[in-house]
Amino acid sequence: MEVVLLGTGAADGWPNPFCDCDSCRIMLARGQIRAQTAALVDDVLLLDCGHEAPRSALRAGRSLSGVRHLLLTHAHPDHVGPMALLMRSWVTGAPLDVIGPSEALDLCRDWVGPDGPVRWIPVAPGDVVDRGGYRVRVLGAAHRVQRDGDCVLYEVSDRAGRKLLWATDTGPFLSNALEQVRGAGYDTVFLEETFGDLLDHAPDHLDLHTFGQALAALRDVGAVTDRTDVIAVHLGHHNPVDLPDRLRPCGARVVDDGTVVMCGDQPNGSEVRPTRSATDSSTSVGR
Repeated sequence: MEVVLLGTGAADGWPNPFCDCDSCRIMLARGQIRAQTAALVDDVLLLDCGHEAPRSALRAGRSLSGVRHLLLTHAHPDHVGPMALLMRSWVTGAPLDVIGPSEALDLCRDWVGPDGPVRWIPVAPGDVVDRGGYRVRVLGAAHRVQRDGDCVLYEVSDRAGRKLLWATDTGPFLSNALEQVRGAGYDTVFLEETFGDLLDHAPDHLDLHTFGQALAALRDVGAVTDRTDVIAVHLGHHNPVDLPDRLRPCGARVVDDGTVVMCGDQPNGSEVRPTRSATDSSTSVGR
C-alpha cells in the first residue's frame, strides 16, 4: 500500500499560526509546516479529512478524484471537514463510502445532496468493513467527543495482506483494543504523539512519555515487531524541535507532510530500532 501523509500535525498544526513559542518560531524559520493529520492510501482511500486535507493533497501533487472510501475517526473538526464533500459534488458523481462513528457522519450529511452517490456507513469498535479490496477493522480509541465509543482507530489491510494501523486520536490504548490487535504484526503504524514534553494534559492524547508506553504495549502483544515502521503523527507545538532524536531510541520516526510511505516494503526507517530498555512497559522517550 502506498500511503501519502497529507498532514502530520495536531488540530492547530505545528507551528500554531498564532503562537510565538520557541518551538513554533524555530519550525517556522525552518519551513517545517505541519497541517492537520490525514493520509491518502493508494489514491482511493482517505484516512480522516479535516478542512486542510484537500489543499494538502494538491500541495503533495496528488488529486483526490479517485477517492472512493473516506474513513473518519471522530467528529472533531480537524478530522471532519465536510466542505470537502460539497467541493467533490461539484465535479464528480462517482460513488463514495463515508465510514465513521455516527456523530462524524452526521456532520457531513447536510453537505451532500439527497441524490448524491454517497453511502453512509456508521461503525463502532469491533466492526469489520470490506470495501474495494480493503478490509477495515474498527478499534476503540481512548478519546471522546461527547461519549465513550464515539472515536475509533482503524486497521486497514489490502488483498496482498499488507496492513497498517491508523492510531489517532487516542490516549494510552484501551485493554480491549490491545487484545484485538494481538499478533497483528503491522507493516506500518501511524501513532499519535500530540503533546511532546507537556505531561499535564487530558489523558485522551499521547505525549513523549505515554507514546513510549503505548508503543511498548503494542510490542508486548505482537502488534508491532522489529519490521514495523512506526511513524509519529498528530504532532503539536509542545514537541521539541529535536523530536526525531527523541523518538529514535524507541524505534519510531518523524516524516514531513507529503511523505510517501510504502506499507509492506522494507521500512524507510529500517535503521531505527528500539533499544532493549525501550521495549519495557515503563518506557519513556522524554528526557
